[in-house]
Amino acid sequence: MRNGVKGAVIGTVCVVMLGGAGYGAYNVLSALSGDGGTNGHAGVQTGPPSGSEVTEAVKGFFAAWEKGDAATAASYTNYPQAAQELLTAYAGAAHIGKVHVTPGAATGTRVPFTVEATVSYGGQSRPLSYRSTLTVVRGETSHRPLVDWRPSVVHPQLRQGDTLTTGESAAPPIEAVDRDGAVLTKEKYPSLGPILDQLRERYGDKAGGAAGVELTIRHGGSDADTPLLTLAKGRPGRVRTTLSASAQAAAETAVQKYAESSVVAVKPSTGEVLAVANHRADGFDAAFLGTLAPGSTMKIISAAALIDTGLTTANGPAPCPPSAVWQSQTFHNLTGLAPDEHATLAESFARSCNTAFVKFADSVKVDSLTQEAEQRFGLGGDWKVGVPSFDGRVPASGGPDTAASLIGQGQVQMNPLNMASVTATAATGTFRQPVVVPLSVDGREPARARGLSPSTVQQLRAMMNRTAHSGTAAGVMAGLGGDIGAKTGSAEVDGQTRSNSWFTGYRGDVAAAAMAQDGGHGIDAAGPIVATVLRNAD
Repeated sequence: MRNGVKGAVIGTVCVVMLGGAGYGAYNVLSALSGDGGTNGHAGVQTGPPSGSEVTEAVKGFFAAWEKGDAATAASYTNYPQAAQELLTAYAGAAHIGKVHVTPGAATGTRVPFTVEATVSYGGQSRPLSYRSTLTVVRGETSHRPLVDWRPSVVHPQLRQGDTLTTGESAAPPIEAVDRDGAVLTKEKYPSLGPILDQLRERYGDKAGGAAGVELTIRHGGSDADTPLLTLAKGRPGRVRTTLSASAQAAAETAVQKYAESSVVAVKPSTGEVLAVANHRADGFDAAFLGTLAPGSTMKIISAAALIDTGLTTANGPAPCPPSAVWQSQTFHNLTGLAPDEHATLAESFARSCNTAFVKFADSVKVDSLTQEAEQRFGLGGDWKVGVPSFDGRVPASGGPDTAASLIGQGQVQMNPLNMASVTATAATGTFRQPVVVPLSVDGREPARARGLSPSTVQQLRAMMNRTAHSGTAAGVMAGLGGDIGAKTGSAEVDGQTRSNSWFTGYRGDVAAAAMAQDGGHGIDAAGPIVATVLRNAD
């Protein structure tokens, strides 16, 4: 924030990010203090807090919070130092006063409550009202009933590492518009929230607007600020995007039907992003920032590499045995896929035969896929999309990962933005770096790649078209007219009961890719999402 406004970083609990399939999860390792002071009770209590103990802890905590007594309120929690820091910032840096907390009916040790307060800064005041919940636990050493501390106790949108401040906004507000001038808002397009925040942070001071005064969550890491309450409106600047309101609406509707799902649509002829949508409990922008194995959608790149290195052609041999062994690791096909020792690459691609691709692990070089991904498809090229993005990773890996990479497992990492771009490149032969803000707005230099030869493009399009009409994607793509192509995918993840669902496809001058964590096969979740977007985007 400007004007010298300072925020206290929420919490002193040490945390570490978890890798793999999950996004944004935290593992609490330790805390600087155990349980909110000494035990004032004569006898040692054990077990869950009783109803009267829950009432006692909540009453003391809320009373001190209302008075602005951060130290006393924190003493009713199991992490008093972390609690005191946030509660001090709440009244100080955030300028929140006249706090009144109304508890609801407890369910065991869980207590819902409503907060009504006033935010005052620079002669401006606005009411603040919200609901949250807390849980009362027994202190491990004090044995007292204590509020189980976490930032969401103070406000439901706060998470570990956040800062809460009120003051002049770090960036002026913006009015983001789509390619035809239609205004894009969080209210109408909810999953655009993180994108619009990032656009404001990056382009707010360049779009001709003036800053306002806001209560804001400033997140740790690279996340953009999240405004909670506007005390004084600024003058918004106008930011033009490549998004299509109609495509965005279709994407929003499509992802709402499947949990933990994300989708991106691009225009292959230009690289312009037409839609980006996420439906995730954690609010993470997995569409642009996800880093997951893409499963068999990776076979688009693998097939291109096999063709470009002269190992086979679309109509050349790619036998599909029931299993394949590479360096003591056995690979199988999906249940029900009949083996075909005389299959061509096009047939194995359309049926998504894993073993056909694994059998080429003896012939490909360690860096063959890496070179294909980077030099032909532009992956890992430091994309200048206009907002933060992860741009794909296909490392040169030996050992069992050589075979795993060919079928989109191992160390390969992608997201829907990457796979939509891969599909666009396969359809046109030219890598056009995806953009959500036109390059001309700020003179960004895009990433570049060689692209594909006309022969490789012709073969890839034929294989993807076959997949869409008579292969694994036929059921999903049924009813879509025009020039179409697709590829299904599923990626197994340790600890999940079902695989991650992937699907990518094109129709005319629109390419789209989707992913749904724990969504099953490609046709189960990601496929219907992509089909909906392709049916409604233009």
